[in-house]
Amino acid sequence: MRTALTTVTICAVLAGVARSAPPATPSEPMSTGGATPLVLETQEGERRAWRPIEGAVGWNAQPGPFIFKVDRRNGGSAQLVFITEDVPPGAKIDRHKHPGADEIIFLQNGRARVSVGDRVREVHAGATVFVPADTWIEVTNIGADAIHGVFVFSAPGFDDFMRAESVPDSQKITPLTKAEDAQIMKQHAHAVIYAEP
Repeated sequence: MRTALTTVTICAVLAGVARSAPPATPSEPMSTGGATPLVLETQEGERRAWRPIEGAVGWNAQPGPFIFKVDRRNGGSAQLVFITEDVPPGAKIDRHKHPGADEIIFLQNGRARVSVGDRVREVHAGATVFVPADTWIEVTNIGADAIHGVFVFSAPGFDDFMRAESVPDSQKITPLTKAEDAQIMKQHAHAVIYAEP
């Protein structure tokens, strides 16, 4: 009996949590019935390409594609953002933090130097990095191969910034002016803050 009562109590609590999830803003397209289950192969999802910023050098001058797997637009999740992206050899995910979301980074392969908070560590294939909200993070690929990265965020926000700084991978990629980039950064400061270069 206690097991049945506990199960009923847990279900009631979970139902209350689900009902209290923050609603999506009206401009966010979602499925009409709420979240939709998805099963995606490696290259499936919303494929986009970063727009380089004028005057950028190295990887930032020609950043690669990324894939939205699950978010408000893909599957209709009101709470999670799940993205995959490859980080080429020598490339770096610049020092930044997410004020409103925890982040989990899973490196499927390769070798990287990770700076998170006040820790710096070399990690290898299979490494998981937990980045609490408002914690500085930087990842540098120090291996010979592209790192296949998986990125999960506990709340939406950064996905809007990523869309603002990218285009669907079928469109022509035009560089962002420094003024455009500054405006996007200002508009999305609640979701991401980059350290000064």
